[in-house]
Amino acid sequence: MPPKKNARGSKSTVNSAKDDHGETVSAAKETVSRKRTAAASVEAGNKKSKESSSPPQYCHWLMKSEPESRFENGIDMKFGIEDLKALPNQTSCWDGVRNYQARNFMRQMKEGQLAFFYHSNCKEPGVAGIMKIVKEAYVDHTQFDKKDAHFDATSKPDNPKWSMVDVHYQRMMNRYIPLSELKKYHLQHRAKGGPLKDMALFTRARLSVQPLTSEEFDFVMSLEDKKPL
Repeated sequence: MPPKKNARGSKSTVNSAKDDHGETVSAAKETVSRKRTAAASVEAGNKKSKESSSPPQYCHWLMKSEPESRFENGIDMKFGIEDLKALPNQTSCWDGVRNYQARNFMRQMKEGQLAFFYHSNCKEPGVAGIMKIVKEAYVDHTQFDKKDAHFDATSKPDNPKWSMVDVHYQRMMNRYIPLSELKKYHLQHRAKGGPLKDMALFTRARLSVQPLTSEEFDFVMSLEDKKPL
């Protein structure tokens, strides 16, 4: 049952209208102040909501490639860190990414940022070395090449779907860091806290291009001079 309301023109309403002028002004000021405070709170909330909805900015990456031969449409998909190292200027485009989230991560990459070259789909997956982003995202030409394994008939030159970056070989890791070792640290850090507890390699494992926090990157780097776990 709804609460009873005062009738219009009731005694309490009339008396408040006849109160001292100073008290009426104070009440009005208080009302305006409350409205301004509420408006400011809404604006701050909207700003915070926009900030929280914007994607986080990363500056380190993990990029997967296959170091062992695997043929797709007659094309060998093999491209390990040794292949990058052997190229002229030790530089290559990173083409063939056909996952929207992985593509979006590449579009966030900035020139000069470092990425782990990760060997995947092989006998012992793991971090093999380090490379640098030397050209920011641009159109991946392989999406238009019918002879390429990554040809995409739905992508049009006037509205291309896929992007790529250029990477430059930096160096091999002092020792190969296998996935099995990283997983042990991940499980430890999930249980007790640590930089690898939310690492995308385990929370978004299928992505071929993954972001790394600075803490994750630095921790993996620290492992190359330690004995295997």
